[in-house]
Amino acid sequence: MIDLGRDSVDCLVVGGGPAGLAAATYLGRFHLSAVVCDTGESRAARIPCTRNQPGFPDGIAGADLLHRMRRQAKRYGVRFDEARVTTLVREDGRFRADTSGRDIVTCRVLLATGLHNRRPHMDRRLHDEALAQGRIRYCPICDGYEVTGKRIAVIGTGAHGVREAEFLRSYSPHVTLVCADGPHRLDRLARERLTVAGIEFLDGPASHFVLRRDSIAFQAGDLWVQVDSVYPALGSDIRSELGTAVGAARTREGCLQVDAHQRTTVPGLYAAGDVVSGLDQISVAVGQAALAATAMRNDLSDAGVARR
Repeated sequence: MIDLGRDSVDCLVVGGGPAGLAAATYLGRFHLSAVVCDTGESRAARIPCTRNQPGFPDGIAGADLLHRMRRQAKRYGVRFDEARVTTLVREDGRFRADTSGRDIVTCRVLLATGLHNRRPHMDRRLHDEALAQGRIRYCPICDGYEVTGKRIAVIGTGAHGVREAEFLRSYSPHVTLVCADGPHRLDRLARERLTVAGIEFLDGPASHFVLRRDSIAFQAGDLWVQVDSVYPALGSDIRSELGTAVGAARTREGCLQVDAHQRTTVPGLYAAGDVVSGLDQISVAVGQAALAATAMRNDLSDAGVARR
């Protein structure tokens, strides 16, 4: 049985990225008690400057955007716990979240845990510096405009690598697809598509990355490649473990399945942001958060919890 004498709240949000913070603001404004568990690992925090976020025509750093969103949620009474949720248990229609600091009992949980990008084989410090300078980029939808006409290397292979290279080809004629770990895994049709598009493709491995004053260079097999930006197209790891631990269904890609109101297949459990299948964009995450928070409020009201 869950011990209701522990810290008990109406709603728990796991993840302090755009989805989690937007949902938290809605929940606070619904006069619901809410806690956000945030370990500071949101991918948004690593964005040097996003220029496609509505309302910021001059762009905004990801960390600054998160700071504003966190401050906004706090204004409405949302509490923050800088702790990792290690386990999630569902009993008697409630959830218990075990964290590194304490246990939280809650009626509703929103998972906004996001995903991890798979990185190229390079030193972590060098990777982070290159990311901050825009020499490594992970989202061509977000910032393809910034590399218009520039030299671009896509690290990847197979269908995913080809699609990303073709997408970036619409921004620049100087695109090279490099396999991360050896010879390309491309069939005849894929090679023809790349050739027709004017995209060079080189076998790997991609190694020995060097950050230069105005470029980034690395070895592709025995060749040196020097470009303005590198886009890793190596896939990602979806952080859906907490959901699956309580029985939530996943898609074939590993994302949590949700309905039109961001409800998972487990009653009382919701999901929003990059942990859900769809376009990995801040604006999309915020929209999903609004849907999820409103559904949480309405479902609690139906259960007689949200009345004042």
